[in-house]
Amino acid sequence: MSDFTARRIMMVDTQVRPSDVTKFPIIDAMLSVPREAFVPAASREAAYVGENLVLGQGRVLLEPRTLAKMLDVLAITNDELVLDVGCAMGYSAAVIAHMAEAVVAVEEDEAMAQEAVETLMQEGVDNVIVHTGALAEGAAGHGPYDVIVIEGGVSDVPPALLEQLKDGGRIAALFMEGELGEVRIGHKRGGQISWRMAFNAAAPVLDGFKAKVAFQL
Repeated sequence: MSDFTARRIMMVDTQVRPSDVTKFPIIDAMLSVPREAFVPAASREAAYVGENLVLGQGRVLLEPRTLAKMLDVLAITNDELVLDVGCAMGYSAAVIAHMAEAVVAVEEDEAMAQEAVETLMQEGVDNVIVHTGALAEGAAGHGPYDVIVIEGGVSDVPPALLEQLKDGGRIAALFMEGELGEVRIGHKRGGQISWRMAFNAAAPVLDGFKAKVAFQL
């Protein structure tokens, strides 16, 4: 067993399962996707630590617990189309691809998007489309989506993104207030989103997801 395989098992046993994540598809995906392949070469040794992994450009790879708990609450099924916003080098998209019918992964950093395309191909993940463009704009051309997952902190979720969610669909977003944050799950019914708190987590707020400050004289 390779050292990384051992670390992957340990990640699941010490970070994912203790967070009450027990659904087989999530455990299976996190055991089989090599997290170290989806981070910068210099960060491979840190790929399995139980905290957000800094990728540069103000971006992080969400800690395993946060992603696992998001996916647990979303309960994605194998007939659903998922929009993965801020996929970075493709790790989250590869994990979600195990559960969904297909994933559209949005990344605005061109180098990261290219890295995602190549690594997903190397890993044989063939049900992900990587879309290069502004995270806040999503990928309307491939939607609407059953599920939207945002891979980073938000102050606000742009209306353009919420419009891409199917009626009856759900979205997971990590709302940050200062250093603290909470993951909320939104359900769309009759064109309206109702949010509920799921659990606490933290991550830097993504560009394009910062609250609009009202202009005052």
